[in-house]
Amino acid sequence: MTENTSGDAPKPSKTPKSPEPSGVDLARVALRAAKDAARARGDAAQQKKQARRGGLRSGARADGRDPMALGSAINRLITERGWEAPAAVGGVMGRWPQIVGEDVAKHCVPERYDEDERVLTVRCDSTAWATNLRLLAPTLVARLNEDLGHGTVQLIKVQGPGGPARRYGPLRAPGSTGPGDTYG
Repeated sequence: MTENTSGDAPKPSKTPKSPEPSGVDLARVALRAAKDAARARGDAAQQKKQARRGGLRSGARADGRDPMALGSAINRLITERGWEAPAAVGGVMGRWPQIVGEDVAKHCVPERYDEDERVLTVRCDSTAWATNLRLLAPTLVARLNEDLGHGTVQLIKVQGPGGPARRYGPLRAPGSTGPGDTYG
């Protein structure tokens, strides 16, 4: 070893040498290029597959402007507006015969659902069926809540058959509510 007797440190050269890519670096570059090419081929194959199924999007990527299936659009609207419970109860009204049975469904029909009070109003065609449904109401509430979710229906209001339609005739007094106003 030679000693520096002048006390000065050796001066580095001003032009740093850039290392030339070695075999490992060249392999990394080649691997990266191959991965990018494979990814591009995979994207092209995916687009062809979507085009065959009719699911090709309007742009390069899916966004909010793309068309939606009708069921998805309706579900999104129901969720955005907070209509889950009324929609579920509406589904129950459509499936009423399966829920209560064919015999009860022939004589009792759901009329409306009050979401604030969580009351389902049912009209029966005779007082006997109304009485029968009043006796079955707790069981029916449990069955509906099992189907819709706990607490969706708290009470079933059962109404009997309505009276005949009030007819307005030539002998009707102004302000009269019909035959019931005579008796109180």
